[in-house]
Parts: sequence; C-alpha cells; structure tokens
Amino acid sequence: MYHRNMDTQPDIASIAFLIGEPTRATILTALLGGVSLPASELGSRCQLTQQTVSAHLAKLVAGGLLVVEPRGRHRYYRLASAEVGQALEAFQVIAPRPPVRSLRQSEEARALCLARTCYDHLAGTLGVRITHAMLQHGYLREADNNYVLTTEGEQWFTHLGIDLPATRQKRRAFAVPCLDWSERRHHLAGALGASLASHLLKQGWILRVPRSRAIRLSEAGQRGLSQELDLQF
Repeated sequence: MYHRNMDTQPDIASIAFLIGEPTRATILTALLGGVSLPASELGSRCQLTQQTVSAHLAKLVAGGLLVVEPRGRHRYYRLASAEVGQALEAFQVIAPRPPVRSLRQSEEARALCLARTCYDHLAGTLGVRITHAMLQHGYLREADNNYVLTTEGEQWFTHLGIDLPATRQKRRAFAVPCLDWSERRHHLAGALGASLASHLLKQGWILRVPRSRAIRLSEAGQRGLSQELDLQF
C-alpha cells in the first residue's frame, strides 16, 4: 500500500538523480544567475570536453531542468523556470560548503555572499537587507508565508519606475520569500523580486560581475538605496 501511494507523488528521485551528479550540479549552478550560456562556455567552466558536456546538457533538458534556445549557429542553455532556480537555492541552504583552498576562491565566495542573483532576483546580504528595509518601511508585509505589497509599497514601486500591472500579469507567484543560503534569512523572490532586480540593473545601481552571478553595488546604487530605503554602506 505504501509503494502504491508513493507512485502518486511527484517523482523527486528522478530530479535528485539529475541534480546529484557533480558535473550536472556545476552546470546548473553556473546558470543559477539567470543567464543563458552556450555549451562551449559551460564546458570551459566545468573543464569538460564538448562531447561530455553536451551529453549532460541533453539529460538536463530532457529532465525539464534546462531549456535550449538556438541563436544563429549556437545553442544557448538556461534554467527552465524560476521554480528550478528556487529549488537549487533551497538545496544550497542545506548543502555543506566546500573548503576554500585559494585566495581566489575566498574572494569569489565573499562576493557571492555579499550580493548575487538567485535566478532573476537579488540574494545575498544585499538582497536580504533590501527586503528587510522594505518590510520596515511598510512597503511589504508578511502573511501566510508570502509577502503582500501594501498601498505604500505600490506607491513606492511606482515611484521607482516599476510597472506593477505588467509585473502582476506574469505567470508566476507575485511576491514570495526565498530562504537565502548564505544569510539564513529571506529575500524577496517572485515576479516582484525579479522586476526590482531588473530595474536596479537598468538604472546602474547594481552591476553584474563577469563570469559570475555575483553582483556589485555601484556608487549610484549606494546613494539611491540610502535615499530610498535609508540603507547605509
């Protein structure tokens, strides 16, 4: 009876098998910043031959964790959805951290902890601080394990220049907490979190770090967040 009941549940084992292979886990982590990368770039990051990385990519696409987009002569791979990104971030909360063996690894780890993208929204110390500030200012409130955008919050996001009607039309959760693996606190995810991160990037308040999902806060961003949310850096 137990096994028959298990057959009606989502097949966690098949997804765990795909993610649990070290090379595929590295590929998925490389794409966790919401970027699209060709097989050649992923092979370089994982130090694999083109044939080997292509085999792993095919399995991840077949398993629904990645999607592939042809662009001219190249094929670009990205995470299939925000839900895949959140699942990977959740795994990182409980996963042991690898030992740091060089200054470069130490600097990379520090940069990721300070600020990074979690698929398409902000994470790390910066993401948590911004979320906490929005809660303190009354722009968001917590309810039933979700975030609710208040009237003051609607006015604030509109003041920033974020199109809330378009954000609400996206086919995903609007404003949800995502447990941050480095801070062990929540940051804002969902369509609203994605719109905020996209807006900050367009404004030049945050900048992408090349070949990484780390994010750097610009001087303009420091001034803007200080003015808008009373954050000090």
